[in-house]
Amino acid sequence: MEIRRKPKWLRIDLNKGRSVDYVKKVLKEFSLNTVCEEANCPNRMECFSKKTATFMILGNQCTRNCRFCNVSHEKPQMVNEDEPDNVAKAAVRLGLQHVVITSVTRDDLPDGGANHFAKVVEAIKALDEKMIIEVLIPDLQGKTVALEVVVKSKPAVINHNIETVPRLYDQVRPQAVYGRSLQLLENVKALDDNILTKSGIMVGLGEREEEVIEVLKDLRRVGCNFLTIGQYLPPSVQHYPVAEYIHPSVFEKYKERAMELGFDFVASDPLVRSSYNASEMLKAL
Repeated sequence: MEIRRKPKWLRIDLNKGRSVDYVKKVLKEFSLNTVCEEANCPNRMECFSKKTATFMILGNQCTRNCRFCNVSHEKPQMVNEDEPDNVAKAAVRLGLQHVVITSVTRDDLPDGGANHFAKVVEAIKALDEKMIIEVLIPDLQGKTVALEVVVKSKPAVINHNIETVPRLYDQVRPQAVYGRSLQLLENVKALDDNILTKSGIMVGLGEREEEVIEVLKDLRRVGCNFLTIGQYLPPSVQHYPVAEYIHPSVFEKYKERAMELGFDFVASDPLVRSSYNASEMLKAL
């Protein structure tokens, strides 16, 4: 495998971590995982220094094996019934105003973890009803009944990432279905139009610009409000190889086109990730 040298716009300032130890201490106290660490997010030092984190519930072992993802793929863990209260307590301890909750994919659970998501949302609201809650959910195997459970808990934002263009699904995320992910976002709006929807894609996997634009159009057709676009960075040489480092000017082009299509807010930059500066999106409304 050819090792591509990262261009200068992808070099990360690692001196942004003055509060990292405090965040890690709180996470350890409540036995919590974050996607920031599990997915090896390039922005984790910056976010931790701002006392923000995306909580990852339902363990840290995924039932799927997407080739771009750094989360472990082993036997899933038992659901921790104390986790909703622990997440809520940690969010309050960290002084969060906007909390993001995600999970590994749990195809082993009949509801895909939907009830657990709802319990976390409800636990946070019980401690701080003003905290804005965003959930980044798996596709729940397309089960509308499961999605309805999450919707009824009334998070402010439901995020589900489309990840890449349809042509690359078989190579990059073979256990997912492009149309199923689009349908989930559309179903959120059908169940409760007051909930804002969000999605994200990675570029640099070998997609063509016209394919990216078609994905943006598809997302707008299902009423998606917010969009994130970031550069794919393989976590290791064993993961799906990066095909290209996309120039920042192309990210700007995608942002302009997405805004023309009617998204309320678009974060498009090489280092953007799904939950990076998530609270900024709501300020655009």
